[in-house]
Amino acid sequence: MYSKTISYAVNGIDAERIIVEADIRPGLTKFVIVGLPSNSIKESKDRIISAVRNDGFRFPNYYYTVNLAPADLRKEGVALDLPTAVALLTATGQVKTELLESYALIGELSLDGNLRGVKGVLPIAVAAAKEKLEGIIVPPENAKEAAIIEGLKVIPVNTLREAVSFLEGKINITPVKVDLNKLFFDQNEYFEDMADVKGQFQVKRALEVAAAGGHNILMIGPPGSGKTMLSRRLPGILPSMTLEEALVTTKIHSVAGMMTDNKLGLINSRPFRSPHHTISDIALIGGGSYPKPGEVSLAHNGVLFLDELPEFKKSALEVMRQPLEDGTVNVARAASSLTFPAEFMLVASMNPCPCGYFGSNLDSHNCNCSLTAIQRYRSKISGPLLDRIDIHVEVPAVKYSDLGSSAVGESSESVRKRVNKSRAIQLERFQKDKIYSNSQLTSKHIKKYCQLDSDSKGLLKLAMVKKGLSARAYDRILKVARTIADLDGVERIQANHIAEAVMYRTLDAKYWD
Repeated sequence: MYSKTISYAVNGIDAERIIVEADIRPGLTKFVIVGLPSNSIKESKDRIISAVRNDGFRFPNYYYTVNLAPADLRKEGVALDLPTAVALLTATGQVKTELLESYALIGELSLDGNLRGVKGVLPIAVAAAKEKLEGIIVPPENAKEAAIIEGLKVIPVNTLREAVSFLEGKINITPVKVDLNKLFFDQNEYFEDMADVKGQFQVKRALEVAAAGGHNILMIGPPGSGKTMLSRRLPGILPSMTLEEALVTTKIHSVAGMMTDNKLGLINSRPFRSPHHTISDIALIGGGSYPKPGEVSLAHNGVLFLDELPEFKKSALEVMRQPLEDGTVNVARAASSLTFPAEFMLVASMNPCPCGYFGSNLDSHNCNCSLTAIQRYRSKISGPLLDRIDIHVEVPAVKYSDLGSSAVGESSESVRKRVNKSRAIQLERFQKDKIYSNSQLTSKHIKKYCQLDSDSKGLLKLAMVKKGLSARAYDRILKVARTIADLDGVERIQANHIAEAVMYRTLDAKYWD
């Protein structure tokens, strides 16, 4: 006998329909799975046999053939356990239902027939809704995540027996529903507030400019100056996520298997990723034999913080150049090529030298690094990578007068209001250009939106010649100046905006000449 069920396999951050076909015939007992299955799918044979028998069904002695169509698409993971088991039970005549063409089946089976949660349920639910399926049957752990997609019945089942009983109409299971508007607008609060940071007013200003325009930023300063503390408070001053951003970010985290502990089923606050400097190239950028998103994609629509930037492997830093420029990561393999989104704000920090105290204003710490050691340390960051970072700012050691002050700094909420106002100006300006912030300006856009008067041109020319800045740095200065003007609420870039933007590039000359 022959039967089939509908399921899905994740490909990148999207899902493709998989038809699980089961055929049985008399002969020597054997169980074969074809259709480019991964090792985890090949091993599912033993799980399925045990689950079927332990849940009260029969597994007769037949020659079983399971085909995962389309056969030329590589399948990975354990989400096909449930649809395979149901297809086999239907083929053996133990399940009779007409709902198999209306519902997709997703779930990993344990040996006793219980269902476990799987990765990538949100993109699967998106694909099922697009294909006009009536519903999707999933493990309870994945129900809220799938229920984010409207117009799709999400049926949570605990066991194989429960899934079969629902399909045969023996039991009714209420579909899981979520209030997407309430879920989305009930934003997670950032408990780390800018008001907690003592002093460092210039750095706070630089972070505000970076947040307002979506610019990458590098902070250079001695240990204990607050670089990490400031970085962790950056998401709190970024604009709230849109629903579209939240859905794409959740899809990426779902594919990476990072939604199991998320009780909401939706990531509604901007991610903050801070990988250790020992991270590998693939873990940072994404890839593998079965390509998965890396840290740059997990930080999509949020912040990627690289602490102690020169300590990262040079190869890892260099592969970041494409996503910093294009906002995507292209992973090419022999079988396929995948693209992962990677539009993030890069926030990096570093010491000025190996010991960390070169040029420090602390009398108690003197730099004892040789010039050769300092040059070797700084050369770990290439010029092309540095040129892709819009803002470089020095973070001095905090003065005792600031530490001992009882004055309360400006809150993140107050700063966010100015950032939101600036972003609104940019959205209105670029509504016909398919870009969303000043950091995305191309050369064509810069010519159109960054017009300078004679004073501004003269100041910028003087800075370029005197500091020996690159052509890319020229564009970065204009982008940052555009953001500063937006924060001031003026349309025309003025000389003071250029002066502040140049100040955020002077570290090029101070540290890298």
